[in-house]
Amino acid sequence: MSASALWEDWTCTVRLVVTDPAALGPARRYLTGLMSEVEQSSSRFLATSDLSRVNARSGTFVPVGGRTLALVDVALDAAAETEGLVDPTIGHQVMAAGYDRDIELVRGRLVSAAPAQAVPPADWRQVRVDHELSRIGVPRGVVLDLGATAKAWTADVAAHTIAALHGTGVLVEIGGDLAVAGRADRPWQVHVSEIADGDGEQIGLTHGGLATSSTAARAWRTAAGDAHHIVDPRTGRPAAGPWRSATVWAPSAVDANTASTAALILGAEAESYLAELELPARLVDHGGRVRTLGAWPVSVEAA
Repeated sequence: MSASALWEDWTCTVRLVVTDPAALGPARRYLTGLMSEVEQSSSRFLATSDLSRVNARSGTFVPVGGRTLALVDVALDAAAETEGLVDPTIGHQVMAAGYDRDIELVRGRLVSAAPAQAVPPADWRQVRVDHELSRIGVPRGVVLDLGATAKAWTADVAAHTIAALHGTGVLVEIGGDLAVAGRADRPWQVHVSEIADGDGEQIGLTHGGLATSSTAARAWRTAAGDAHHIVDPRTGRPAAGPWRSATVWAPSAVDANTASTAALILGAEAESYLAELELPARLVDHGGRVRTLGAWPVSVEAA
């Protein structure tokens, strides 16, 4: 027996499932509280968030909370692991591509996009984190965006905390970033698709994290053509490779999201990159053809 809850937050679908129905209420309260804390720390669209204050005062050190320090550390680790492919300093590039407000306000309208050369290049190595005094600083003109890792980190922390507190198996999914923890009698059945409730396939998952990065979910129109939120730091433009989505299984949702985002940016090199990491993956090209890599789980088999 299990219990579940489904709701909308952060302009995406949030799913919580526990194997112990008695744990659902407190688990949901914990998850919503954690998401609120993360939003207060790292939302690019909330003027009072720590992240917005750091961006508004670029060129100086800005005092921040411990949650923000942790989130920035995770983002910088992802940047180091991918040699800058997943870079938290692409904020200006994302805004220049047209994603300058909540995605619901961007979808469905024609937005203007600034030339790539009009914004400073991304470089995660310029971010300064002072753990002793709890401060973060970025150079003038640099804008942090933690969208590539903050959702996945929240899913990981929530799943493992809920499992530890309530002794239940738990699945947490936030907008395509999914983490499982605790014990379950059988593999979790997960529907993998490029967009919420879209066509896809069902797989079985016993542990770790799963993430789907897609150029279709957060997309909009510009005078220069379609655009999306996955920006290639090397060009300052939305990634333009052969894959429109990448789903990766990894030991954590953060690891899965980092790899799936990097895969879309790498484009034609994605397969060799994922093979080197030995991560099972599912790639979908722009024609809808599916390519699975490694020990990608099928049907009710476990990852």
